[in-house]
Amino acid sequence: MAATLIDGRVLSAAIKAEVRRGAEDLLRSRGITPGLAFILIGDDPGSEVYVRSKGKACDEMGFRSVTERRPATFAERDLLALIAAFNADPAIHGVLVQLPLPRHIDEQRVIEAIDYRKDVDGFHPVNVGRLSLGLSCFRPCTPAGILEMLSRSGNDPGGKHVVVVGRSNIVGKPVAAMLVQKQKGANAVVTIVHTGARDIAPYVRQGDVVVAAMGKPGAVTGAMLKAGAVVIDVGMNRIPDPSTKTGTRLVGDVDFASASEVASAITPVPGGVGLMTIAMLMRNTLLAAQGEAFN
Repeated sequence: MAATLIDGRVLSAAIKAEVRRGAEDLLRSRGITPGLAFILIGDDPGSEVYVRSKGKACDEMGFRSVTERRPATFAERDLLALIAAFNADPAIHGVLVQLPLPRHIDEQRVIEAIDYRKDVDGFHPVNVGRLSLGLSCFRPCTPAGILEMLSRSGNDPGGKHVVVVGRSNIVGKPVAAMLVQKQKGANAVVTIVHTGARDIAPYVRQGDVVVAAMGKPGAVTGAMLKAGAVVIDVGMNRIPDPSTKTGTRLVGDVDFASASEVASAITPVPGGVGLMTIAMLMRNTLLAAQGEAFN
């Protein structure tokens, strides 16, 4: 029997509606409009699309957004100065520097330059540390979206074996840290498998829930899955497809056709985790404006 689809469009719309109501309440009760600043260095087409989509989401939420675009030659010291200006601006509650950055800019230095209280991406070491300890913080948007998808689709990970395929600082490590916490919507037994493994299949096959975040098209197939597993596909890979107008199409890290015949539930690509990431960014920005992220 084909897997049930975990629809990111429906779930993200519900979260955005909650955020929009929260923003309206904040404006009515305290006269505060959440403000989010985007900094885009260079002209990477993918980054430009991401920033536009996030800006559009801000408009939908009733947020104020500011986008600063700079050429790929922009100096690191000038970027740090721009971040410092936003850190000091009381009308800006969240600061987001779109990654990746040009090679001459130290990405980690830039992340650490953002005030952790405005780090709505959840990448600053203070937020990463608090996340690991199970303390209140800005949770990284994609991992937070994954936990929301599991919870809201009736697939609570509590007590289940979750296999995370991938160990990036953006998805793999933080989603594992979140899932293992003794908290509602988490409390899972977690295994991380990555490219260091000779064969990922024996590990994947143990998963009641599989989170695929390798950045490799079709890396997880139906043959690797336990029957009835829940599959969360984080991958966003553009591959050639002459049958489309653009000559390409988006696919995930999971072979959807084979996996959907084995899994009990699965996320699509597109229309899955990516939409949740933007919704969670909006939620983090609202929390920053409310001053409640660290309560």
